[in-house]
Amino acid sequence: MDFQKLPKVELHCHLDGSLRPETVIEIAKEENIEIPSYEIEHVKNMLIAPMECKSLVEYLERFKIPVAVMQSKNSLRRVSYELLEDAAKENVKYIEVRFGPLLHTEKGLSIEEVIESVLAGIKDAENKFDIKGNLILGCLRNMPVDTVFDIIESGKNFIKQGAIAVDLCANEDPGFCEKYIEPIKLAREYGYRITIHAGETGVGENVFDAINMLGAERIGHGVFIKNCKAAYDIVKNKRIPLEMCPTSNIQTKAVNSIKNHPIYDFYKDGIKVTVNTDNRTVSNTTLNKEYETLFKEFNMDYDDYKQLYLNSIDASFAGSDTKIKLKKLI
Repeated sequence: MDFQKLPKVELHCHLDGSLRPETVIEIAKEENIEIPSYEIEHVKNMLIAPMECKSLVEYLERFKIPVAVMQSKNSLRRVSYELLEDAAKENVKYIEVRFGPLLHTEKGLSIEEVIESVLAGIKDAENKFDIKGNLILGCLRNMPVDTVFDIIESGKNFIKQGAIAVDLCANEDPGFCEKYIEPIKLAREYGYRITIHAGETGVGENVFDAINMLGAERIGHGVFIKNCKAAYDIVKNKRIPLEMCPTSNIQTKAVNSIKNHPIYDFYKDGIKVTVNTDNRTVSNTTLNKEYETLFKEFNMDYDDYKQLYLNSIDASFAGSDTKIKLKKLI
């Protein structure tokens, strides 16, 4: 199967994990930002996580340099544009980009300016390439809960401009959902859609809580529902889509190999799985690669591809007009 020719949808892609190494060097030089090396191979080694990562924490270390060069309006606009350009080159027709706005305020930008700059880059790419993009605002679980309110309030005026959803991300502790009930409730009232990183690092119960306490409409990863019947059942029975990222899950040691990834078992059991890159640069992957790896390992065919594609469209936070257009492409 030639995945390059097939239309694709991506729902789980982190902006700061998807920068071109060449762009990192160029921005660092243009904006006088000190990074450990300006040699392309060294920079690649600093950005790309090895398959032998010990944990999610080690994997997340790869984001420090990208965040350092994403502190101006121009750099944010540029890297957003380039991500959509890269996605469009592999025939991705719709993408939801996520990032943590607070990480990009170190040099004085307001949260509003950060969001506005990223949306501008997305619009630039939409005007040039055959791709549609929307934005998910990430709230970091390693920051105070009050900061979640800050992002929700700052982003609410951009909801109709493409900032469509709120996410909770970063390292995952057991029982994290309880302290976010109030801010996520406010987000829903404002009209944000809700997706939550959960069940990525061994705590399947977090998936149950994210759906039950926070009203999560989608789950980022969700690998460990395999170890929690309550989480598995609520995902299956409520038809909650999982944003699964196979290569990343191997790197973070959620699974030890593609052979042992639960995505195919979930899919065959009727769970609404979707296929995503997570971080194109940090995981050194593309959506084409993710599909190629899965389909080779599990001997999947075109009918399976069509179902996964339709799962992604149905699970997306795109408007109905966009969904209709995407479905006509397959």
